[in-house]
Amino acid sequence: MENKEFAMQAAEVLNQKKGIGIKVIDIAGKSSFADYLIVASGGSDRQVAALSDAVEDHFEALGVTPRSIAGKNNTGWVLMDYGDVIVNIFNPELRERYNLEQVWGDCSFVEIKDQ
Repeated sequence: MENKEFAMQAAEVLNQKKGIGIKVIDIAGKSSFADYLIVASGGSDRQVAALSDAVEDHFEALGVTPRSIAGKNNTGWVLMDYGDVIVNIFNPELRERYNLEQVWGDCSFVEIKDQ
C-alpha cells in the first residue's frame, strides 16, 4: 500500500469513529523521518484511546502493525509510528499546546473528503 493511501485510510478510520479536526499533512519534502503526519483530536482521553485502538485494529486486520505506540494510558496524546506515516491523536488541550499544524504549516495539507 502506498503511503498516501495508508494515511488516507487512517484518516477515514478516525473520521468514522468521530475524530475531531482530522488533518493529513504531507511532510515528505521537509522531513527525513516520515512522509505523512496525521493529526486528530478526541473529546476526552477515553476517546483518544478509542480512536487509537480503532486505527490499530484496522491496520492489524490488514497485517500491518505499528513500529511503536507511545502515550496510550490516559496521557492525552497517542503517537502511532507506522514508518512513513505517523498518527497523532490528542485531547483538545494538548493539541492546542503542541499545535502541530502550525509547526508543519509550510507543508501541504491533503484534502479529506466527507469530514
